[in-house]
Amino acid sequence: MKNMTFRKSLTAAAVAASLGFPALAIAQDAQTDVNAEEEVERIQVTGSRLNRTDMEGALPVTVIDRVDLEASGDISVADFMRDTNFNSFGSYQSTSGSSGGGAAQVSLRGLGAGRTLILIDGRRAPTSPILGSGQDLNSIPMAAVERIEVLSDGASAVYGSDAIGGVVNVITRKDFDGVSVTYGVGRPTNDGGDTEEMSIVIGSSNSKSRVLLGASMNSRDVIFTRDRDYWYDPENPSGSTFSNNFGFKNPETGHSSSIGATNRLDHPDFGTAVPGLCTNEDDSDLFFMASNGNCLFNHGATSANLTSTKNTSLFGRGDYQINNDWNVYFSGSLNKVESFGRFAALPSSPWPGGAIEISPDSPNHPGNLNGYNPNASDPYYQGIADQTLSLYHRFDALGPRDNNVENTTTSFDGGFKGMIGDVGLDFGARYVTSRAINLGNNYVVAGLAQPLITDGTYNIYDPYNVYDPETGSIVEGSPSGLGMTATTNRDMFSTVKELYANVSFDMFEMGAGVSSAAFGVEYREEKYQDKYDLLSAAGQVSGSSGASAGGERDVTALYGEMLFPVLDSVDIEVAGRYDDYSDYGSDFSPKVAVRWRPSDTLLVRGSWGEGFRAPTLSNLTQEPAFSAEYTNDEATCIALTGEPCVGGSSVQVNTYSAGNVNLESENSEQIGLGVVWEASDWLNMSVDYYDIEITNSISSIGLQQAANCLRGTGTLCPSGISQFDEGTTIPDPELGVGVMFAGDDVNAAIVGGQLGLVNLGSVETDGMDFSVNTNFDLGFGTLTNNFQASYVNNYSANGGENDAGEYGYPELRASLNNGLAMGDFTVNWNIQYTDSTTYNTSDADGNPLAYGIPSWTIHNVQVNYATPWDATVTFGVNNLTDREPADASLFGTSYDYYIYNPWGRVPYIRYTQNF
Repeated sequence: MKNMTFRKSLTAAAVAASLGFPALAIAQDAQTDVNAEEEVERIQVTGSRLNRTDMEGALPVTVIDRVDLEASGDISVADFMRDTNFNSFGSYQSTSGSSGGGAAQVSLRGLGAGRTLILIDGRRAPTSPILGSGQDLNSIPMAAVERIEVLSDGASAVYGSDAIGGVVNVITRKDFDGVSVTYGVGRPTNDGGDTEEMSIVIGSSNSKSRVLLGASMNSRDVIFTRDRDYWYDPENPSGSTFSNNFGFKNPETGHSSSIGATNRLDHPDFGTAVPGLCTNEDDSDLFFMASNGNCLFNHGATSANLTSTKNTSLFGRGDYQINNDWNVYFSGSLNKVESFGRFAALPSSPWPGGAIEISPDSPNHPGNLNGYNPNASDPYYQGIADQTLSLYHRFDALGPRDNNVENTTTSFDGGFKGMIGDVGLDFGARYVTSRAINLGNNYVVAGLAQPLITDGTYNIYDPYNVYDPETGSIVEGSPSGLGMTATTNRDMFSTVKELYANVSFDMFEMGAGVSSAAFGVEYREEKYQDKYDLLSAAGQVSGSSGASAGGERDVTALYGEMLFPVLDSVDIEVAGRYDDYSDYGSDFSPKVAVRWRPSDTLLVRGSWGEGFRAPTLSNLTQEPAFSAEYTNDEATCIALTGEPCVGGSSVQVNTYSAGNVNLESENSEQIGLGVVWEASDWLNMSVDYYDIEITNSISSIGLQQAANCLRGTGTLCPSGISQFDEGTTIPDPELGVGVMFAGDDVNAAIVGGQLGLVNLGSVETDGMDFSVNTNFDLGFGTLTNNFQASYVNNYSANGGENDAGEYGYPELRASLNNGLAMGDFTVNWNIQYTDSTTYNTSDADGNPLAYGIPSWTIHNVQVNYATPWDATVTFGVNNLTDREPADASLFGTSYDYYIYNPWGRVPYIRYTQNF
């Protein structure tokens, strides 16, 4: 972890650190239980609802406090969490060109963001409306965070769905007196990615109340592909065949969706290219000819790689002591994330029918002597003058596609906490909603563009001007004014309304202490919407598509937890939770954890539990979308072409993808074992082993696989696949996933299908976490060191090969964080390491070929000066050695942005003034 220094203070986290067990547990909240003899502080440990006096728990919890966050140099929670060791294989960040622009997530144990539960002050964060599953870390302002607790163990028995890989609990600031103002900027030594941060926090407290108010803003500028030389070489640019190329239309299968050797024109001079942009001595740096005769488009010259993000927040919280037994508390926040991404100019893919059609009588046909092609009399073009052609085009004349996303999250939480006799109560209500709007410019409505291309109003040889098709002369106007463009719109929201109540109490005396229990109930209503504009949803907007989704449900949960101190050195903790979902069913999650302390310096812990992940509302309710899927199924090929498909050939079958109303939840079983040793006052260490198996995994299924399962020949078959009677009207979301065969015979040709997500297969992973912490008094100052490493021994799906060590699945992620405090100065040096991987592929002849992706080591340094006027001045450099993504030299712009980042060396300065 980053600069995991441990210091004594009045917080429960620091008390645990002073005991020598810094990564064991942390107080989420505290309350005082007064009896006749003593005052005992009770805390609630993350991963448990029990109030207890002992802070070392049976579950591994890593604590990241405010000092650690500031020492990292990161400006957002998302940036920080992506670099933690537990984020084993990386996680999604906001990329340009993705439908998830503006969002960022974390994936503990590499199991996916949907299997990592994000809590805010112990309560479930709302589902990301942009991604439809998991939570969006960009919606949490860094200035509001007091600490982050990472529970690296399954926790469905306490928190319910999604907590399979672990839990990230973001605790917001509460105790603060005074005013603190911060401003900082970062300026990468490469172009793009400039950062800015500012915040003000005001707090006041007395013996009966606490109030905190704050506002913050942090931003990072867009990074264009052309800003990094390992992505973009203007002398040797990468190109796309969706540029300005002709292909042949197959009279039987229609237009191919891409240009290849079997369907392309091959003019001796112009190759596949439309004469004009790539030929005739064109001096554009966007279009160029490849050696194989294809006209290519230099998309890297205009597109962005990472989006810009700007997070603006208002937040506040407080509590008031009504009397000696009862407190009332409340919190609220308003957070807006704005994101900008730029894609290259629109390609003509996807296009209804596969490609733009150029008929022989169109002025744009290269063989039309009365058309626009100045080389139309060429014998080659005259030889194809009567053939309908396909066009693969780039609408560069319309400009690049710009997408702007705005996501606003509003949250309110309030309740009462207190005692009735010896029973502690906590009950309240919460409302959280996230609303996101995505607007895209310079998209093309295919149904409107096709006739303009057919009649010649849009001249593919000179698309930057508007032509009169009758005279062939230029008229006033531009292509954007032809009425074929569209502004795409995507409207998304996610809402949670929740009521909760929890009671905790001591049950009875045991030989080694008092057993305690906690029981609770939760009721929440969830709503979700992801609505595309009608043209995009219908597949009529080239370069933009998507199936809308939306629905609502309610969830009722009952949970209980009990702690039994069976021996002086042994505690046993049991927990269970029942969740009932109104749309798909119910789940029960049990857990048992044991803590054994054979000596004052040694702790042994172990746990077993089961968990689940409910299908998301998006999984269940996604509207149907047409997708003519390819298959080489023998019976189908014979029915459509008269002979089997050979040599890699295939045929298309009308299929649809849709939400699956028959989905069930994923299930998991997890085992954890760990040892923590306080070797001395200056050294402590821990090692934890985990083993997780997920069954009933939610994943997609293909047409051929579904058909084989119905035929009894499939090797990996889920339940819930139906055989549709021939003539069944599809799409019909109520039918779920199924296939239709000719004559209702499963061995006959496939005539239709409805696909989607199914419960299919399993995922297994195991590994170890290791931590060593030291603290030295050097006389002139103190030196703290924290080494953290997470090793993945196995990660496999459906009993297949181990992916650990393969590209995208590094076996080891580690960090070494060093902090030196000397008077008014502190120096932090944080090192992050990502292991090397192997990329396996094959050469042109099909022979195995392996590329080694080197390890990735990042050095972040920081110097802080505490001034006499109660301010802190910070200078730092992240990625001191300016390391580029480890795979950039091999994959260029297709680098693994889940694991690596392209920010490069980022010097920054931050000033904080306290009053």
